Amino acid sequence: MEATSAAAQATGALCEVCGVSQEFTLPNGKLLKVLKDVTLAIRPHEIVALLGPSGCGKSTIVRLLAGLIPPTRGEVLYHGQPLRGLSPGAAIVFQSFALYPWFTVARNVEVVLEAAAFPTAEVRARTERVVRMIGLAGFEEAYPRELSGGMKQRVGMARALAVGPEILFMDEPFSQVDALTAESLRAEVVDLWGAGHGKPSSIVMVSHDIKEVVYMADRIVILSANPGRILTVVDNRLPRPRDYRLPEFLALVDRLHDIITGAELPDAPAAAPPGPPSIEPLPAARASEVVGLLEYLDARGGKEDIFRIAAETRRRFDEVVNVAEAAEMLDFVDTPKRLVVLDAVGKRFLQANQEGRKAIWREQLLKLRLFHDVYEALRREPRHAVEDAFIKESIVIHLPQENYEKVFQTFIRWARFGNLFAYDEATGTVSLQ
Repeated sequence: MEATSAAAQATGALCEVCGVSQEFTLPNGKLLKVLKDVTLAIRPHEIVALLGPSGCGKSTIVRLLAGLIPPTRGEVLYHGQPLRGLSPGAAIVFQSFALYPWFTVARNVEVVLEAAAFPTAEVRARTERVVRMIGLAGFEEAYPRELSGGMKQRVGMARALAVGPEILFMDEPFSQVDALTAESLRAEVVDLWGAGHGKPSSIVMVSHDIKEVVYMADRIVILSANPGRILTVVDNRLPRPRDYRLPEFLALVDRLHDIITGAELPDAPAAAPPGPPSIEPLPAARASEVVGLLEYLDARGGKEDIFRIAAETRRRFDEVVNVAEAAEMLDFVDTPKRLVVLDAVGKRFLQANQEGRKAIWREQLLKLRLFHDVYEALRREPRHAVEDAFIKESIVIHLPQENYEKVFQTFIRWARFGNLFAYDEATGTVSLQ
């Protein structure tokens, strides 16, 4: 403990996680491993972005650093000392705005300052100053329902900045606003941080948007999932203010694309061990999204760059990766480098009529062990039906790091699309279609 704290003080870190692993207990008592052996220090006067696929633990790292949750293993430090409870120097801007709908703009800011025990006169002065600074002057008496998404997020930012935090945590703060508003808010946050007031000293942000983190961050921490680990850290030395159109900016975007693609859609999967195929986690993608991807590729000559797909469809990159992974799992596409390419089975699927598509979908599902095992279990049952708990238990046993409920929901959606299984939610029964 003392050695760790001394090392932390020597680095001058504001806060850090040291060898942290994080687990959560599922309702059935099994452990969900979210993070494993993560070490990351936040230094003064920097913007750090956490980038990676859904489920890699980005938001969990933010919550650990802010003191909202304790680590299962490892240490969380604040200025070199073990953090117990909430971090005294932190404030958080949430993705969902998290405003009190019955309070005005000014009152939403004031209640945070009052909770922090600021004197009444200072509460008013800080509220007036931060509302003006964040561009909300004239809207002090407006209610959240009267504001646009961008203005609601400004209120959330004003509330966080009002307490004068040393570290500002931002959990996907711009994902709920339109593209132009998000671009404007990014620039304003960077300007406020760089104005030299010293509060906040540093910003830690969670994002799925690669261009966003290249625009904002000094260091970009890329995580892999299942469980979350730090894959690499990329230093961003582009001078500010940054221009989205400059070749240097686009080159760094491409570099990050390649790192993430290599981790999420590897060109050559690891050799499978001998014996029956193992149960694989099902990407959180709907059957309709997979079909939409195949039709999109077909309209573009059978292949397209995955990042162009995300840009043209206005979908988050991690969502597009999930759909591409689902299509590849079903042998509809291949993913060499950054391309998504229609495979022979995918072309045959597109050429088939509605019933033919369902038949091909069923055929591909039964090549996946989870669907195959459930199918064989149902065939052996006299009523050709089993309780959903049987399937969920199998998911938990074989995929202890996954959210079994989400995997089960994807399992049911895919099975229904191919008319393979039926599911009665009222009785919790899965049966042969």
